[in-house]
Amino acid sequence: MKTYSANGSNTTIRERLGLRPIINVSGTMTSLGASIIVPEAISAMAEIASQWVEMDDLQRAASTVVARLTGGEAGFITACCASGITMAIAGAMTGTNLLAIERLPDDTEGLKSEVVIQLGHIVNYGAPIDQSVRVAGAKVVPAGTVSVTQDYHVREAINDRTAAALYVVAHHTVQYGMLSLEEFCEICHARNVPVIVDAASEYDLRGFLARGADIVIYSGHKFLSGPTSGIVTGRKDLVRAAYLQNRGVARAMKVGKESIAGTMAALEAWEKRDHAGIRQREEAALNLWKDALQGIAGIGAEIIPDPTANPLDRLQVFVQPESGFSAAGLASALAAGSPPVIVRNHEVERGHFFLDPCNLHPGEAEIVAERMRAVLSAERPAEAMKQPRKVSSGALRWPD
Repeated sequence: MKTYSANGSNTTIRERLGLRPIINVSGTMTSLGASIIVPEAISAMAEIASQWVEMDDLQRAASTVVARLTGGEAGFITACCASGITMAIAGAMTGTNLLAIERLPDDTEGLKSEVVIQLGHIVNYGAPIDQSVRVAGAKVVPAGTVSVTQDYHVREAINDRTAAALYVVAHHTVQYGMLSLEEFCEICHARNVPVIVDAASEYDLRGFLARGADIVIYSGHKFLSGPTSGIVTGRKDLVRAAYLQNRGVARAMKVGKESIAGTMAALEAWEKRDHAGIRQREEAALNLWKDALQGIAGIGAEIIPDPTANPLDRLQVFVQPESGFSAAGLASALAAGSPPVIVRNHEVERGHFFLDPCNLHPGEAEIVAERMRAVLSAERPAEAMKQPRKVSSGALRWPD
């Protein structure tokens, strides 16, 4: 949307900042700005921005909203899901001992300080999840192997130093051979170990607590379409202990009043959202893209469900050498076009990528279809057959 800047120029903020006008078919990715914030959240953020509030009271109001929407006993808003994990782990270690909270992360004497997690759940979402545990001062205790976790792997990992267990729900985790949440909770609860669930990108706001989790952490800025934030919900004693970490390690993770109010509004908007209508629009985009790729040599396309059972589908695009592209090469060519189309490319080494329709502005589905046809009918670029490589040099050049 165009707006008038202070000098009266009719430009978008991206144009004024020199940012590419990308089309996001990658999904709710933090690296791309997470989501399109719903109008209700934008309005709440703008309204509270100029107001003084007592932050603990604002968080009490947030607790009421979070508890109602999630079925938890209490809840609060924090900076993001990663900070929520650190706070929940730290709270399981310290309880409400204020001196212990100030001693973290380096001084854990007298505290339980180990966290059990299935090896297949130790993922990287832009940073390694075990770092969120270590920031609290805790030690990660992996259970099982990358391909299978047995009940005894978790049972034997628990000892008198175990503060909590962490269970991760994400498409990044190993999707087979792991213990279910119910099995994981049963083993941990038999030893009085609380279970913390990282459910950052999940639609289901009530199911994980109902299935046995003690604390669940959601992203406020992914499918909820709120501002960048994390939502912590669950048992009141554990939520209270986690919230008190704002007096310690979580001071560096503090959240502003705008994000708290915006996330509350996004939660309430979620109740009223036309989920069926959104699903219908997403299905139309997927069918449009699939049809656009029909009959192109070396290209296949299949609509597949979300791997963690969220109510959404994606288009999996298979790229064979007959197309003149590798999957990595085609993804790069789309990203280099005008406008750039950013696909979900985390599995390109397996010869495919995904198109996610959940973050489209009106008219963008048609542009994506046109861009794919144009790239696949044009002369192949120099790196059309490039193979994916793990290269960190780009990150090291920032901010140049």
